[in-house]
Amino acid sequence: MVTVVTHPLVQHKLSHMRDVHTGVKEFRELAAELSLLLAYEAMRDLELEPHRLSTPLESGEFPMLTGKKLALVAILRAGLIMTDSIVQLVPAAKVGHIGLYRDPQTLQPVAYYNKLPTDIAERRVFLTDPMLATGGSASAAIQSLKDAGAASIKLMSILAAPEGVAVIERDHPDVDIVVAAVDSHLNDHGYIVPGLGDAGDRIYGTK
Repeated sequence: MVTVVTHPLVQHKLSHMRDVHTGVKEFRELAAELSLLLAYEAMRDLELEPHRLSTPLESGEFPMLTGKKLALVAILRAGLIMTDSIVQLVPAAKVGHIGLYRDPQTLQPVAYYNKLPTDIAERRVFLTDPMLATGGSASAAIQSLKDAGAASIKLMSILAAPEGVAVIERDHPDVDIVVAAVDSHLNDHGYIVPGLGDAGDRIYGTK
């Protein structure tokens, strides 16, 4: 299932990220802020159970998180900006990294790094990658997580293309996707149109 977060703050910040005149510092800040807003939606179904505690006035039962512990896994390198931001919301979450890059000729993912929490199978996993373009890297990362034993996975991206969404739905129909927008299409170079350019380059100021 794909959830598009249409909240006005999300759409406003995304529009600023799209703007070619938005500089590195502001783009990075917007990406971090958007990640927090997307996480708010992506984590809406976390389990709660009542815990007894005392306020300054009286004792009572109040809801607190329960169920599986969490893991944030970034697809390097651009996914780092998202996990680094979201961990502020869930500081007890463990963080993993999957290194993939897209071959510019074949557009297929090439793996170069994989470091996951040893108890990943016992955690709800939130996989982060700002751009869900062809879907190849995200699909490969999800498969790596499944091979490591992860059973509960949700993909969070700032922007997606219909082609990338279709790949995840085909390869991993059990994985939900949370995005700020699904754009028109991919161009011949595998970039999302109208998109916002290369998220990694704009986050880190590289070309």
